[in-house]
Amino acid sequence: MTVLIKALQVIIILSILILIHEAGHFLFAKLFRIRVDKFYLFFDAGNFRLFSTKHNRFIARYLPRLHNASTDYGIGWLPLGGYCKIHGMIDESMDLEQMKGEPAPDEFRAHPAWQRLLVMSGGVLFNFIFAILVFSGLLSHYGKSYIANEGNAIYAGELAQKMGFRTGDRVLRFDEYEPREFNMLQADLARRSPRTATLLRGQDTVVLYIDHSMMGDILNEKNMFTLAIPFVVDTVGENSPNFGCALKRGDRIYSIEGRPLEYTFQSREILQDYRGGSVGVDFIRSGDSLHTTLQVDSTGLFGIIPRIPGLVTEEYGLLEALPAGFALTFDNIGGYLRDLKLVFTPSTQAYKSVGSFIAIGQVMPSVWDPGIFFNMMAMLSLMLGVMNLIPIPALDGGHIAITLFEMISGRKPSERFLTVTQTIGMILIFLLMILAFGNDITRLIS
Repeated sequence: MTVLIKALQVIIILSILILIHEAGHFLFAKLFRIRVDKFYLFFDAGNFRLFSTKHNRFIARYLPRLHNASTDYGIGWLPLGGYCKIHGMIDESMDLEQMKGEPAPDEFRAHPAWQRLLVMSGGVLFNFIFAILVFSGLLSHYGKSYIANEGNAIYAGELAQKMGFRTGDRVLRFDEYEPREFNMLQADLARRSPRTATLLRGQDTVVLYIDHSMMGDILNEKNMFTLAIPFVVDTVGENSPNFGCALKRGDRIYSIEGRPLEYTFQSREILQDYRGGSVGVDFIRSGDSLHTTLQVDSTGLFGIIPRIPGLVTEEYGLLEALPAGFALTFDNIGGYLRDLKLVFTPSTQAYKSVGSFIAIGQVMPSVWDPGIFFNMMAMLSLMLGVMNLIPIPALDGGHIAITLFEMISGRKPSERFLTVTQTIGMILIFLLMILAFGNDITRLIS
């Protein structure tokens, strides 16, 4: 059931984003009176389709205007994307018959370069606008909550320790950049590739030099940094074996069975030896040191929720949410562009982190949560837009680059050049898809 819920969310999100992206191309084409032959969700490879307004008896009988329209609206059978087939343009359909003869006024190739540029940019533009609107809506409704980096210490995982970080360190800067959100520390370290990390270790300031040969490991490590949380009680739930115990909110546990406890994660290792039993704990309340006995459940936990330090919640009104959504959108675009730079730098081995819709499914929640769902939709909309900006001929970025060259040089590329570059681009995209699926399968196996 969990797999079905995740898969359904992925299908819905990708279908909506594909339609939005292709609608950008479609609407600009219609604006400039350029004929659009097909508007399809998914690919109708081999000319097989699940639905088509040109090949449907119901549409032909009851909606004749839609049936006889110049555009065929449909759903293909291959769920690897979608497309908007614009007449007089060499695209993934590789339809060269349409290029024979003199161009008609409603063909793509007959229009000036600036109009063709807007048609090609429409998909990416719509993805970005959609993300701004979704982020703005989420900020207006939910606000934004995050754990501040300032004042919080790290629990250094194995890789972090290998690089020289230590549990209890506070990250002050990566070069001159001061991280704001704790949960973005690892991403900031990978994306910015800093030369140094400035840390507060106890009372001392330490400068750690970053080994760039380990960037690939940073990208593929799951939890390089986790929050080193002091065991300060926030809530003792009704289902906890310690519900109604002597502890109160704000009490700090500093010892279990005489063993010192500085951070919450250390309690897990200690409590494994007392599963299903009881332990004596020492805690501080208002400066006084007190003692009590707590029960340990069968998994080796107290069932006590610790207080998260540095939790920041920002609330936005309707007028404030739009510029905040705009800023959040372009902050994420900058992050994705840095990710692409890493992917195309072989020494970082970032290409191993490239994933397909399988990877997307793995990060989707196993239960319906509208906040997470729409946030993922906005993030993936940006990702789709940024990916399409890569200057590979079969992608929007390739068409944009060729059109910009034409506008600057004043020379229109030949149809043979466009055909060859489109073919090369499709091969590169196919290889990228193989890489993504291969990485996902390898991760599933391992």
